[in-house]
Amino acid sequence: MATLQLPKLNIPASSATVSVSIINSSGTLRGVRARRFIEPEIPGHDWLATPIFSFLVEHPTLDRSIVFDLGMRKDWWNWPPPLAERLRTSGYTPCVPRHVREILDAGGVDTAKIEAVVWSHWHFDHTGDPATFDPSTALIVGPGCKQHIFPGWPANPRAAFSEADYAGREVRELDFSPGPGRLKIGRFDALDYFGDGSFYFLDSPGHAIGHICGLARVKSRGAGGPGADPDTQDSFILMGGDAVHHGGELRPHTWHPLPAEITPHPFDPLSRAPCPGEIFDCVLRDVPGSCNGGGGGGDSGSNSGGSTKKDRHSPIYLPQGDPAYGVVPHHDIPEMIDSIRKVQEADAHSNILVVAAHDQSLLDIVDFFPARADEFAEKGWVQKARWAFLMDFARSVGFDGDLEALRGGVGAGEEGTTRGAGGGESKGWKQERMTRLAERTGDFSGLPKEENVRAWVERGANVHS
Repeated sequence: MATLQLPKLNIPASSATVSVSIINSSGTLRGVRARRFIEPEIPGHDWLATPIFSFLVEHPTLDRSIVFDLGMRKDWWNWPPPLAERLRTSGYTPCVPRHVREILDAGGVDTAKIEAVVWSHWHFDHTGDPATFDPSTALIVGPGCKQHIFPGWPANPRAAFSEADYAGREVRELDFSPGPGRLKIGRFDALDYFGDGSFYFLDSPGHAIGHICGLARVKSRGAGGPGADPDTQDSFILMGGDAVHHGGELRPHTWHPLPAEITPHPFDPLSRAPCPGEIFDCVLRDVPGSCNGGGGGGDSGSNSGGSTKKDRHSPIYLPQGDPAYGVVPHHDIPEMIDSIRKVQEADAHSNILVVAAHDQSLLDIVDFFPARADEFAEKGWVQKARWAFLMDFARSVGFDGDLEALRGGVGAGEEGTTRGAGGGESKGWKQERMTRLAERTGDFSGLPKEENVRAWVERGANVHS
C-alpha cells in the first residue's frame, strides 16, 4: 500500500527564526456547553473547558516582539454593557486573575518594547485589554474588521469591545491581497510580517470576520542547502486562535486517521499499554452509505455490532450552527470548515505544532511562559498532543472511574472549568503527584485514583484479546 504523501505547504526557505512562548493567560470561561459550538452532541462530553492561550513572539536579531491574542480582560465587568448582559443571560462565568501584560511583566519581559498586540479575532476572550499596553504598541487586526466590526462601544452599540480599548494607538488591518510580502502557504493566503520568513500571518476566515492564525518558524535546519525542505525539516508553531474549539474538530483527518492503537494512552499517558482505537468507535461518524456490511477492517473500522463502518479519517466534530442553541457562534460555517481543512494540511506535518486557543489537552504537555516552546519537536509535544483530546470522551466510551484523576483534580465538569490555568506556570498533574508521592512514600502505585484509571486502561487493553 502506497504511503500517503504529505500535503505541500511550500513554505519559503529561511534561516531566520523567532522565539515563541505559549502564555496560559490564566483566564477561564465557565459554563460553556459543547453543543453551542460543535456538533453532533455526544453524550458524556457536554461541556467545553476553556483555557485561553496567548503567544509572545520575539525576533532575537531584529529585537522586535509582538503578542498574539490577549485572552480576556481582568476587569471583565468593564466589558461593554450589552456584551456583559449577553454573557450574564448565557450562563457564562468569567474568571481572570491577571491581564496578559501583568503575566509578561512578572516574567521579566520589557513590555514597553512590544511593537504590536494581535487579535486573532475580535471576540471578547481574545481581545483582552490593549489599553494596558503603551500607546506606542499598535493593534493588529484581520481583514474586514475596520469596515464590519469597528468602531467599538459606545459608537457601535453591538460591539464586543470598547473604543477606549484602542484609543490613542495605531490600529493596523492586515491586507492579504496580492502584493509585496504576500504569498501562499499551503492553501492559506499568507503575509510575511517581519519580511524574513520567520513569522507569517495566515488568513483563516469562518469563525469570525477577520480571523487570522500565526505561523512561527522557531527552528531552521539547513535553509537553502541541497535538498532543504522547510515543509518537513524546520520547526513551526501554528497559533490557531479559534480556527477550532476542540481537538475533535481537527482530528482525525486524511493524514492522521484514528489509529488501531493510540500512544500515549489518552486516559493514562504513563501507561506502557497503548489504547485500542476501537473503543472510540461510538464517537466517530458513520461512513456515508455504509450499513450491514459486516463491519470493516484497518482504518475504516466498525462499530461493535459490525453493521456500520466508522469514519476514522474525518473529524469527530463539525462547527455548530443551530440557532436553537442561542446565538450562532460562527460567522460562516462553510468557510470555517475550509479553514479547518487548511489547518489539517499543516497538522499533517510532525514538525508543526498546532496550538488552538482553548485546547485544554495541552495543559499537561507543553511548557508555558516564561519557558519557551522552541524545542517542541525535541520534546515530542506533537506526538503527545495528537490524540490527547480523546480524554474528553472518557464518559462517552464507558469509563466509570474518577474523572478528577484524569483531569488533575480540577476537571471540566458541569461548570466547564479547566485544570492547570495558573497564569502560565505548568507542570503535568501526573508528574506533580508522582513527585509528591515519591517524597512521601517512594511509591506512586498506592494512589486509589491512579489505580482506578489503570484498572480501566487494562480492561480497555483487552478489547482485542
